[in-house]
Amino acid sequence: MLVATAILAAAPAWASLFNGHDLAGWETWLGIPDQSEVGLDLPRDQDGRYTAALGLNVDPKHVFTVVEMDGKPAIRISGQGFGALTGKQEYDDFHLRMEFKWGEKKWPPRENVVRDSGILYYAVGEHGASPNKAWMRSLECQVQEHDVGDYWGVAGAVVDVAGERRSLGDGKPPLVHFAKGSPALAVEGPTPRAIKAFDHENPTGSWNTVEVLCLRGTCVHAVNGKVNLVLTNPRQPTADGGTAPLTRGRVQIQTEGAEVFYRNIEVRPITEFPKAYRP
Repeated sequence: MLVATAILAAAPAWASLFNGHDLAGWETWLGIPDQSEVGLDLPRDQDGRYTAALGLNVDPKHVFTVVEMDGKPAIRISGQGFGALTGKQEYDDFHLRMEFKWGEKKWPPRENVVRDSGILYYAVGEHGASPNKAWMRSLECQVQEHDVGDYWGVAGAVVDVAGERRSLGDGKPPLVHFAKGSPALAVEGPTPRAIKAFDHENPTGSWNTVEVLCLRGTCVHAVNGKVNLVLTNPRQPTADGGTAPLTRGRVQIQTEGAEVFYRNIEVRPITEFPKAYRP
């Protein structure tokens, strides 16, 4: 009798992107501050608005710090100002995961709206490419109260999302709502947002796990272990008016007006989607 022995290849090991002590492996970027901020040596226009970004690794208000939260080390992002914590490495086919938890503090100009942050991936080019000089060209997995897993194209990035265009009832142009099996629609233009299929976020004040998986031009957003959006064909504009694939880049974690904590930030390469995350 022949006995077949299956040899299963071990999954690639996770690499931690946060050492629990400091921000080694990351750099900070802060864009143009809100005009309510004081004590900054930056030019203002005649209406009192700042006209320049704080820039690279300039963080006078300590927006990005390491703290202990619920007995474990975490990165605290105060939310003051718009900008990002930017990883120094680039990734192409990867599985990224991290946990986040909302804090209490909110800042102008978003002190009266939902809490907002975001995970930007395939970030390329110069810092401050967005209109407010806050973020690189990239794809965003939205981290915003009740919208975690939405997609947003930053600084000209374009993708396709299967779904249909529907209005949110706010008087603004309709947006693509993800629906698996539907025709692929381009997410571009002045509001390059696609809406997730399901809200899997835990109540505010609880920890949530957000994951982004990308493989050969397809990216999956998952919240607390459940897929809620898939995008394909990520691309960026070129100087000749065409587009080029956007399938490799850095990771950014946004500061966008709300206090938020991140921990257990890990990444690993993939050659196939794990079964639970297959698009």
